[in-house]
Amino acid sequence: MTEIQSSKRYDLEDRTLNFAKRIIEFINRLPKTLTNIEISKQLIRAAGSIGANYIEANESLGKKDFMMRIKISRKEAKESRYWLKLVNCSKDSEEEQKNLIQEADELMRIFGAIVEKTNNKINTKS
Repeated sequence: MTEIQSSKRYDLEDRTLNFAKRIIEFINRLPKTLTNIEISKQLIRAAGSIGANYIEANESLGKKDFMMRIKISRKEAKESRYWLKLVNCSKDSEEEQKNLIQEADELMRIFGAIVEKTNNKINTKS
């Protein structure tokens, strides 16, 4: 692995960690309604799972394991976006909600690109 690849990997680890931390801060500011409490539980699990699965992918036992973990990260980013759209936030948190939705969307695209690039590498080797 080149220094640039290694650096990008850790940048994405940091980015997913930062996303999860921002989600926690966002949730802590939400109105404590029954609905928001239930949605928040789902959101925190999905957001935290993005980075956890990415770290697992980097420690994978092989290509199939790597691909599965990256696909799970992509799926969890998509799920995070869903819960973010569903949650009811106050007016002063709407901007952060939009920013978090955008970040979840960008993470989905990044993991999607990793899947595509890895598939292309596997297909060209066969």
